[in-house]
Amino acid sequence: MLDNIFTTSFASINNTDFSTVNFMLCTLCSLFMGVAISFIHRFRNHCSRGFACTLALLPVMVQVVIMLVNGNMGTGIAIMGAFSLVRFRSVPGNARDIASVFLAMTAGLASGTGYIAIALLFVAVTGLFSVLLALTGFGEENPRIRHLKITIPESLDYTDVFDDIMSEYTTKNRLMSVKTTNMGALFSLNYEIELKDNAREKEFIDKLRCRNGNLEISCGMITAVGEEL
Repeated sequence: MLDNIFTTSFASINNTDFSTVNFMLCTLCSLFMGVAISFIHRFRNHCSRGFACTLALLPVMVQVVIMLVNGNMGTGIAIMGAFSLVRFRSVPGNARDIASVFLAMTAGLASGTGYIAIALLFVAVTGLFSVLLALTGFGEENPRIRHLKITIPESLDYTDVFDDIMSEYTTKNRLMSVKTTNMGALFSLNYEIELKDNAREKEFIDKLRCRNGNLEISCGMITAVGEEL
């Protein structure tokens, strides 16, 4: 069932074991896997239309390249050089984008070498596991963790001015950075906090406003960083 569809362990377009039927079968399977990978990548994830189309077409392109390269060192070196240029003309994506690209390339490699059943099984298992990770929220940030930014006048000592409020509404808090603004007339304090109760967030901000003279306060989810590979 998981055997190679070619009579030899590896086939190319110039190989006598290669046929138009086998080529069309590999191509159709690669296109099917590409579309499936594109749908899997878009599940609870945002991506551009161009990237979705690229994922759908990448397996079939890799498959044809593998068939062309086999047994021809000169062609292989030329294609390797062409592919290396693409790296410097592409914008780095996030971790999930890169994982989907590798999934599409692996599917194309398996299809190009004739292991269609293995390719389909690999895409099905990996895609199902990816969907399960998305459904379970694996790796998501704690929804109670916030990035808090407070602006205070320069006359206010920021070292312990908010300690009582923080202890009442947060389980943990940490002052990440202090920056002067408005020609040194104001301080901008950046905290990483974990709220005890998300429903009391407005009450928490109202008390902070009374303490900082009703200057600007922002409180939001922490932006994901370090996601690029």
